[in-house]
Amino acid sequence: MVLRLTALASLVLFSIYTGWTMLNAEQSLLAFGHELMTRPDTAQVVIDLYLMAALACIWMAKDHRSRGGSLIGLLPYLILTAVFVSVGPLLYLVVKGAVWQREA
Repeated sequence: MVLRLTALASLVLFSIYTGWTMLNAEQSLLAFGHELMTRPDTAQVVIDLYLMAALACIWMAKDHRSRGGSLIGLLPYLILTAVFVSVGPLLYLVVKGAVWQREA
């Protein structure tokens, strides 16, 4: 229950902040990403972030498969992870946390 509430609070707060940031941004998300990759110091952070995102995707896939889920059911989480990194795993924890709660 604590994990689910923590994930939900993080998801809501981070999503609000992300939405506000994107509304106030002076460039597109793709242009921003390209700019980050042009400098070695910021590129290292982006690469590190996406390595963690890949690990989260592997974890979600294994967990989803162990529950008998299909790839179609996992695809929204993977897409969200590819675009917004932490939103996908946080949403997965919120939704699957509800399932875990019902199973317990």
